[in-house]
Amino acid sequence: MLLEHIVASEADTERLGAALAPRLRAGLVLFLHGELGAGKTTFVRGILRGLGYNGAVKSPTYTLVEPYQLSGLTVYHFDLYRLNDPEELEFLGVRDYLAGNGVCLVEWAERGAGVLPVPDVDIAIETTGRSPSAAKHMDVRERRQEEGRVVRFTSRTENGAILLHGLATAMDGGSAENAGAVFPP
Repeated sequence: MLLEHIVASEADTERLGAALAPRLRAGLVLFLHGELGAGKTTFVRGILRGLGYNGAVKSPTYTLVEPYQLSGLTVYHFDLYRLNDPEELEFLGVRDYLAGNGVCLVEWAERGAGVLPVPDVDIAIETTGRSPSAAKHMDVRERRQEEGRVVRFTSRTENGAILLHGLATAMDGGSAENAGAVFPP
């Protein structure tokens, strides 16, 4: 199943993450793809806000993983950007995190290839390039706000398809009629 959604701002990205949050269940693995500054951590912040977390959310670039123990669900936020070798994940105890006791949200998952399992859902965040001439003179944060993003969800497992079906239904106002379609913002 493939879903696409256009987000025009950081707040829209957080709202989209929050819309996904109540559908998450222990054992799910989601990979987040996108260039530096694309909004991967912003999306994770939205998920965490949607689950009731109100504290600071930053990318665990140096620690590699940040656990969030929430009521009834543990979320493990991974950022593998600084990973030098996928085998380092074994030293981190990644198999314990992937044992199904929580949700794993993994940024830069391609750096863990060969060690990480197939995700339930791949989430790719890409710039829409709406205003590249204006954006080229801006810093990263300003450019993010100017360009907008396409968030593309692709299910890779049956559990992922179920998750995306629920998200599609919620985004379509409760109707499953258009599940799997591309949704406007």
